[in-house]
Amino acid sequence: MAHRDDPTAHPRPLLRRPWTSLDGDWDFAADPDLTATAGSVALDRTVRVPYAPETPASGIGWTGPLHRAWYRRPLPGRQGDRRTVVGFGAVDRVCDVWVGGAHVVRHEGGYTPFRVDVTDHLGDGADLLVRADDDPRDLEAPRGKQDWRDEPHAVFYPRTTGIWRTPWLEHVAREHVADVVWRGDPHTMRVHVRVELSVPVTGARLHLRLRAGGRLLADDSVRVDGAVVERTLPVGDGGTDDRWHLTWEPRPDPVLLDAEMALVRDDGEVLDEVASYTALRSVEVDDGHLLVNGRPVPLRLVLDQGYWPHTGATPPDVAALRRDLELTRALGFTGVRKHQKTEDPRYLALADRAGLLVWAEMPSAYRPGPTAAARLLREWAEVVVAHRGHPSVVAWVPLNESWGVPEVAGDRAQRGLVTALAGVADALDGTRPVSANDGWEALGGQLLGVHDYEQDPAVLAARYATAADLERLAGGRRPDGHLADLDRAGVAGRAVVLSEFGGVALRAPGDGGWGYADARSPEDLLARYRDQWAAVHASSALAGACWTQLTDTYQEVNGLLTADRVPKCDVAALRRATVGEA
Repeated sequence: MAHRDDPTAHPRPLLRRPWTSLDGDWDFAADPDLTATAGSVALDRTVRVPYAPETPASGIGWTGPLHRAWYRRPLPGRQGDRRTVVGFGAVDRVCDVWVGGAHVVRHEGGYTPFRVDVTDHLGDGADLLVRADDDPRDLEAPRGKQDWRDEPHAVFYPRTTGIWRTPWLEHVAREHVADVVWRGDPHTMRVHVRVELSVPVTGARLHLRLRAGGRLLADDSVRVDGAVVERTLPVGDGGTDDRWHLTWEPRPDPVLLDAEMALVRDDGEVLDEVASYTALRSVEVDDGHLLVNGRPVPLRLVLDQGYWPHTGATPPDVAALRRDLELTRALGFTGVRKHQKTEDPRYLALADRAGLLVWAEMPSAYRPGPTAAARLLREWAEVVVAHRGHPSVVAWVPLNESWGVPEVAGDRAQRGLVTALAGVADALDGTRPVSANDGWEALGGQLLGVHDYEQDPAVLAARYATAADLERLAGGRRPDGHLADLDRAGVAGRAVVLSEFGGVALRAPGDGGWGYADARSPEDLLARYRDQWAAVHASSALAGACWTQLTDTYQEVNGLLTADRVPKCDVAALRRATVGEA
């Protein structure tokens, strides 16, 4: 039925059909003064897509404010009666696209994908022209760790302008599958699917198959009458064996259910064939733990910023993503907290297959206000939609440390934004817990994330030892003066996670950069790491913890690995400390 390819190589792993990458050399123009127009711009350079022009890998290596970037490349001509759709993995931040001189789409949001049908403007071929506007000093835009100053400072890094995630082409029928939303329930052994079509369709059927390995679990066919098809399919025999062998668990090589869909007219014409996958997996919080499929799982997480020295926020290739996951697993972590960026869908597809847990986070704005609030709500909705199909994603983090809501303790509008962002995750997904303002000043949610860079392991152990200690912490003020919970509701049924701690730097004498503490040697780093994790493991009440961080990232040199992914001390010894064997 559906086209088969490697899901971890596809820019849209959850909805795959034949595709053509548009990565490579494009014509390019920098436009820092905003003077060019679509009809007059002179593209006098070459840029290597998908790397941002600020990166060495792009071939540009732009420094300083850029404001606007232009891109151009040719497109193939029309493909018979097939429609040509261009997809963009991410363009930072406001993107306008022209094809054959005609404006075809505007998309706002630097961290989310979008697609556009360009067929009517192709003829025998046409140029694809892309303009990316990204005001480097717009502090009310979702920016994450992108600095607004000329040089990186504090926790902020070089900017990412323009195309920074793979663009691609698909050739489809006018009537095709536009989106698919899965929900697998391991308790009822049923899979619900919502298929959204590009246009309303009649006189056709949707065929759907689900497999686990070579085993056919479901073979369904349903009449199509409209633009949405919803089905609930039982899978397996419902017995004990299938409840174990067909469920996705946070362990290496978990079970995924491969899906094939075909949209077929009554006369036998195949309009569309796509491949996807899902899983039988539930996530909830109960009794102070995060439960996967009803069972507590250890949250041994690591903060992962997702940057590389030569390519910035864009991975060098899929192999680099795979290597990060392998190192994460080798170090004993059960998952990652992706910090202040959205991650490449191919990373999530790899995590789905590796059985690693992912906390998905919204890049913050810096300055509060109604413009920032509107932008965050709109883009966060797109982030949730883009991530919700991945079983590895087990938690939502819409805000971090009151970034962009610095007066949330007393400002009603800022409190409303925190609540609204958490509500967006519930409304568009509703199957994962939320850490509504991770770090401090929480409002509701099912996870209470606490950031604590106390370096004395004895103090750390005493602070989080028991449920009573966590209640005191959650109901009052932290040592830094912030309220842990704005409602002072105590733990209130939430799972408490020490979602940032550690941050110990190891660097050569004279090197720049910083950490929350400095180790004198690899042996000292290992000893500090072992002692702080021992304090976490000694707690009878924490649901888990997240070490800062996986890799050195620009001036933050508190990684367990260098920026080039070289371990700073023995990986096996680090792993024993992470899992509590040291």
